[in-house]
This record gives sequence, structure tokens and C-alpha cells, in this order.
Amino acid sequence: MNLLAFDLNLLRVLDALLQEQSTVKAGERVGLSQPAVSAALARLRHALGDPLFVRQGQRLVPTDYARELELPLRRIFDDLVSLLSGPHRFDPAASTQHFKISGSDFYSELLMPQLAETLSRLAPGMQVQQVDLVPDNYVNTLEDREIDLAIIPKTEYPPWVESTPVHRSNFVMIARNGHQRLQRAGIEPGTVVPIDLFCDLGHVVFSPEGNLRAMGDAALARLGRERRVVMTMPVMGGVATAIAASDLVAIMPEQLARKLAPRLGLSIYVPPMPVGPVQICMLWHKRSTSNPAHRWLRGIVSGILSRLDDPGTWAQAAP
Repeated sequence: MNLLAFDLNLLRVLDALLQEQSTVKAGERVGLSQPAVSAALARLRHALGDPLFVRQGQRLVPTDYARELELPLRRIFDDLVSLLSGPHRFDPAASTQHFKISGSDFYSELLMPQLAETLSRLAPGMQVQQVDLVPDNYVNTLEDREIDLAIIPKTEYPPWVESTPVHRSNFVMIARNGHQRLQRAGIEPGTVVPIDLFCDLGHVVFSPEGNLRAMGDAALARLGRERRVVMTMPVMGGVATAIAASDLVAIMPEQLARKLAPRLGLSIYVPPMPVGPVQICMLWHKRSTSNPAHRWLRGIVSGILSRLDDPGTWAQAAP
């Protein structure tokens, strides 16, 4: 292709069509009439040698070739926005941008309420969504633009991922107040649970994938021990609720345990094996590193989460 003879404005139309899959909606996005969009699509088809879209009912379905163009094209436009915006031109008060944050429901309790308060004051037009964390799939969700930020334990990342540490998590054991077996054994809240009793108690495991082994099991295995798992749940809040309603127990991040304990009637104990601390990191695609709005949001999220390392900001009296 002779790039000098190609109208680059057509790429804006192609990007809009890929996002909207409608000539009418694509026209609204780029400020063109529906006939103008159809004419631009005809020129694109001729220049690129591919139908690009086929009609399916009321939708325009991208061809395989058009799908291959979608992500590279979006990256190019993001880079142009970052390049032309400059580092000092973002105004949070005027922003209407939309971001998705992927993280476990730990962050529904310990990030999102504080973030909501901050955004309501500083960026009332910005839209932020928290979506389910799928730990084994964070790479795809970042790459495919399904999320803008992921919050996960530190691990190995691809070279195109940027990361920064945001907080550390210690882990504790939770049980309902007045747990009979713990009381009969004379185990007071705040003390270490003997390993024989710990392994014999019924455990609820937090695992979005339904894994029966999770945090703490490797440490137990090194001691030649195994706990009795009777239930898994995909959300930490559900784990805490199940513990409050039964004689089961669970391992949970200390910050969340202390946040929920007064509300749900939970007692906090020390596991018999070392669990944590675990370094938690915030990740994003490098294409967004210089984006002023993305950088601003990262700073807000990082500031909120870094305070979790100070027990004075989250610890509450728990039985």
C-alpha cells in the first residue's frame, strides 16, 4: 500500500465501526452522517482488499482480518492521544473517561468506597467499574483492553506489563464468635491455633476457580500436614459470611478480616504456620503508562491502597 495516497481519516471510521458495529452509531462517534460512513467503508474495502464487515441482522460483524486490525489500531490511537495531550493537560474535574479495575472483592471493601469518595470530589464525571479478577487470565484482559488496571499478588509479568507495589497482606484465621471447639480447647482470639486442631477444623477456601488448595497450603505441606477443606467460594465476602453462620473457619487477609469482624461477629486467630506477607501489585499495559488520565487514576488507587500497610488506618477492635 502507498501510505502517502491513503486517507488516514478512514482509520478513524474503521475504529468506530469496530467498536460500534453500526454505520449509524459509528457516524455519531466520529461526527459523520450514515451515508458518509458507508462511503468511507467502501473506500476502506477497496484500499485494504477485504470486505472488513458482513451484515448479520442489524449488526456489522467484523471479518477475521478486521478483527486482527482492531487492537493495533486502538493502540495507535491511544498513543496519539497520549502524545498530543501532554503531561499537564488532564483536568479530573472535567473528565468523563471510563476505566475498569480488576481485583477480588477484597477491594470492594477496602478500595472502592474510598475511591468513590475521592472521585465524587475530584472527578465526578469519571466512570470506574470493578470487575471480577481471574488471576490466570489477567494478561489477556489487559491485552484485549477488557480492563485498565489489575490488582494481584506479585508474580512474573510479560515485558509489556508495567507494575508497581501497592500494599502487603498478612493472613489470619477467622472463626465465628463463640466457636465451640476453639473455646473448649482454651484458644483465645489473637493467639496461635494448634496445628492439630487447625487441620481438623472444617475450612472454607477462597478460590474463584474452585481450587481446593490455596493460601497457606504450601506452608502446611512443608510441615507434612494438610487441612480439611469442606467448601470453596469465589468471593471473600461470601467466605466471611459462611464462617459467621457456621463452625467452619478460613484464612483471610488481615485487613479484610478486621474490617468485617465487628460487622459479622468474627474472631481472629493466628494460623499455626507462616502465611504471608504477600506483596500485592497494580498492573497495567505499557501503552497506558503515559496516558494522563490513566496516570492520575493510578496515583489515586495507589495512594488509597498504600495506606493498608498502616494498621492504624484499617484495624478495628475485633473479638
